[in-house]
Amino acid sequence: MKYVFASISALLMLGAALAQMPEPGLTKEDLARAEAAVKADLDKRGGGMRVRITRLTDPGLEKLASNYAFFWVLYPQFPIGVAPPAGLSVSNVFVVGSDRKVLALPDLKSAEKFFKEKVRAPAGAAGLEDALRAWLAVGQQYQQDGFYKFSLVKGETKVSKSADGQSVSGVLMAMAGGNGTIRATLNVSGTGQIVSIKQDAALRPGPRPICQATKLLDRDPVVRAMAEQDLLYMGPAARGYLFEQRARVTPELQRAIDRMWWRILEQEARLR
Repeated sequence: MKYVFASISALLMLGAALAQMPEPGLTKEDLARAEAAVKADLDKRGGGMRVRITRLTDPGLEKLASNYAFFWVLYPQFPIGVAPPAGLSVSNVFVVGSDRKVLALPDLKSAEKFFKEKVRAPAGAAGLEDALRAWLAVGQQYQQDGFYKFSLVKGETKVSKSADGQSVSGVLMAMAGGNGTIRATLNVSGTGQIVSIKQDAALRPGPRPICQATKLLDRDPVVRAMAEQDLLYMGPAARGYLFEQRARVTPELQRAIDRMWWRILEQEARLR
């Protein structure tokens, strides 16, 4: 009889372990079809022009929501703003499941609802930290304008008891595009359900594209220096703006833009 009980106990433990395992991930073909589905959805909304679509590849998302593809959808605001279609924001997250259904998350509230319903945090501190990273990979996009680069601050991730079970909190710091932080706290029940999410941002943006590319050959050396300084500060994030301007200007200014881009690449290589 004791062997029967031991077998039942082992099966229960195996079942609990399997319940916490993520679903099989999406294949490259699945991801390509998911991106195509997002583009088709945007076209139907009438908002496919000049939109930027970037797949989110954070390890936290891949661990806890591996059966979904996440895409950051941005309507650029610099140097000239692009108005998003009805129902969307300037910066959005789109989610596509294995059934290829597209779900738009245009704000923090809709993203929180998705995480409460679809994401479970595995037991233990490591699982809670994965849930935090997964959330921040999505939550940071609602503060993003295409120029920020964020990094999780080491040593600031904390797991503690809460009224719902446990909570996990952490801080993202702006490493480029400006300065400041994004702070988030997830409250998680004993079964791994995300009960609530709180996110606060205190950010100050740096220079953004206005007319810097057209000032690279300005007669005034101070104006030229300021334009170069702003573009170097923006770094690789200025690529889209520079090449968009390059297509419109004289060959002489095109060469100046090319030289500026090479300076940006050299600076980026030194910083790595």
